[in-house]
Amino acid sequence: MTTAPSAPLFDRVALIGVGLIGSSLARAIKRHGLARTLVVADQGEGVAARALALGLCDEAGEDAVAAVRGADLVMLCTPVGAGEAIARAIGPALAPGAIVSDVGSVKARVIEMIAPHLPAGVHLVPGHPVAGTEKSGPESGFAELFEGRWCILTPLPTTDARAVDKVAELWRRVGMVIETMDPDTHDKVLAITSHLPHLIAYTIVGTAADLEDHLSQKVIAFSAGGFRDFTRIAGSDPVMWRDVFLNNREAVLEILQRFTEDLTALQRAIRWGEGDTLEALFTKTRAIRQAVIEAKQA
Repeated sequence: MTTAPSAPLFDRVALIGVGLIGSSLARAIKRHGLARTLVVADQGEGVAARALALGLCDEAGEDAVAAVRGADLVMLCTPVGAGEAIARAIGPALAPGAIVSDVGSVKARVIEMIAPHLPAGVHLVPGHPVAGTEKSGPESGFAELFEGRWCILTPLPTTDARAVDKVAELWRRVGMVIETMDPDTHDKVLAITSHLPHLIAYTIVGTAADLEDHLSQKVIAFSAGGFRDFTRIAGSDPVMWRDVFLNNREAVLEILQRFTEDLTALQRAIRWGEGDTLEALFTKTRAIRQAVIEAKQA
């Protein structure tokens, strides 16, 4: 999707963090002309300078407080565990009427961490663009990342409706489809669609790594499609996923318990040669895969 730049939605957008999502959003904002001024802040060594050299923004530096001054939209694009410290730091510098949003894969805990540090008159619109790859860093982003994907917004009942509409419109203009959920529902849905698959991938790849050396080397050398796909997922940013699991622990543990019970039932079916049970499960899961394809999410 390559549409002509539209009228700016915001005067000054500050992106805090410029990894895969932040750098992709910066590119998309630039492409579609959604901000008159785009500034990024990232404390990673040399990251801000690289973002500026890549043409991702108009201004860049390490100081988040300086970046948010005068911004009418502040987007937190850091691992979710950093949210509270950032909110505490930038809170006093936020302009009245500013909107603060985020891109985190966890919502209830993020709201708990951020909301108390925002002054009156600043609007919190939590969000989650459900898009990504296993890559990280400012060089890894691309403007098309969001096209045709879902963005889930989880505003509180008291959130200003106009602020929600502006954040929704930002994501629409970069190609996303908008859905609104309450934070707890979001976290349970993502626990099974994203967090559990990552946990399984990390476990399987970790198991392979712990095999005897000669077996581990053969697993790597003869990686077939399934294991190769798991290694792609397991190659995701370790800090980001550490924070996801720690900050969505209740939903993840609930889904993990259900998965463990299902795995035990599958183990029993294999042990006792229950072919009908296996075929019924595989038929059902194949239909789910087809539904994902038909929804254009594959």
